Amino acid sequence: LFWCFRQTLPLDISLIDQGTNQWGFYLDGLSLTMLTLVAFMTGVVGQFSVRYLDGEAAQGRFIKWLSVTAAAVMCFILSNHLLLFMGAWMLSSLGLHQLLTHYSDRAQALLAARKKFVVSRLGDLFLLGAFALIYQSLGSWNYTPLFERLHTDTVQGGAIPLACFLLVAGAMTKSAQFPLHSWLPETMETPTPVSAFMHAGIINAGGFLILRLSPLLVHSPLALGVLACVGGFTALFAVLVMLTQTSIKKRLAYSTISQMGFMMLQCGLGAFTAATGHIVAHSLYKAHAFLNCGNFLNQVKRARSRSHRPHRTLSAVPIFVLAILLLGLCGLAAWIWQVPVLTKPGGIILSLILTLACTSLALHTYENAPRDFFPWAPLVSFFIAMLYFATYRFFDLFLHPVFGYLDLPQTLELLLGLGLVLGFVTVLFLEKRLRSHAHS
Repeated sequence: LFWCFRQTLPLDISLIDQGTNQWGFYLDGLSLTMLTLVAFMTGVVGQFSVRYLDGEAAQGRFIKWLSVTAAAVMCFILSNHLLLFMGAWMLSSLGLHQLLTHYSDRAQALLAARKKFVVSRLGDLFLLGAFALIYQSLGSWNYTPLFERLHTDTVQGGAIPLACFLLVAGAMTKSAQFPLHSWLPETMETPTPVSAFMHAGIINAGGFLILRLSPLLVHSPLALGVLACVGGFTALFAVLVMLTQTSIKKRLAYSTISQMGFMMLQCGLGAFTAATGHIVAHSLYKAHAFLNCGNFLNQVKRARSRSHRPHRTLSAVPIFVLAILLLGLCGLAAWIWQVPVLTKPGGIILSLILTLACTSLALHTYENAPRDFFPWAPLVSFFIAMLYFATYRFFDLFLHPVFGYLDLPQTLELLLGLGLVLGFVTVLFLEKRLRSHAHS
């Protein structure tokens, strides 16, 4: 990795040269970021698995398939060839299937694995069709000539928009987007390390596909607009379902679906750098959440043993004033870090959603923290906004050249923005109402 960062990126390293077909590795900011993430997750989950499965007869089989799956994920991250990407994509699905059926005597685990198998094969068909159309239109399987032609030539013809729609559909199957999401919450009978690796690693494959081929996808704003609509709906739908779950693992599963929907929303809006940062942050959080499930349950038990504080709430007018204040603080944070949210793709929409998230955090603080801590809530929200925009700037430094620039039609962006902001406001209201009756 240190050697790569000392080179001029991107690097296209061919191991097998067959003239027009060159099989090897494609190294740029995106692939190195995802490789580091997956390698770190594999190391953590592997160490946890050694202790978690200690004494089980099938521990060796588990470690073998975990290694195969991780290697396949790293292979399609680093591949420089569409067919190599496809082979590694399918191998990762096979490895995940073996991990999901580790306890073959559990009927629920087998049912979830079979449902995942069917959805994955559907995604494979979408990808094969998309890659065939890309080769027919652009005449190459390799990334370097593909990206060069996309940057220098005007892409015309009906095959490319159709390929973009197929890519979007394939990404949706891999990242559990509505209505192909139901297999993910059913994978509760798998070992905890599998859940951690799946939710923190493999589920990001659909997002990586969109990011990797973003120079192509920006030539079809309609396909990305559909992805933004589906992702936004999935994010809202899944978080509502999550609020109704009593199982900690199912709550985490629907949380993953919601986060993947939000990541797809960012991709659909053209905010590819923000989506990459979101993938990294979510992976680290979700791996920790699954591997720490046992401790979390103990914390809940201890919390329930204590007497509940009397519930406090704010009326609509103070909430509106608080949201306006936090909007100004988020704008100040963006200005400090020189992030042009008014001109960046999706910048206005995502900033408004960030403001709503900070508002929700402030309300949660008011309802649960000691009363003298609430005046500090806007300062905490400002710190979070500063951290968000600082992270964005960090990723943007070396990821900006990787992605294409999306110019969404203004009407489509306006409709998406209004629908999404209203949806997140509704979720904020419903969450507030549920919290007010949490002890009832």
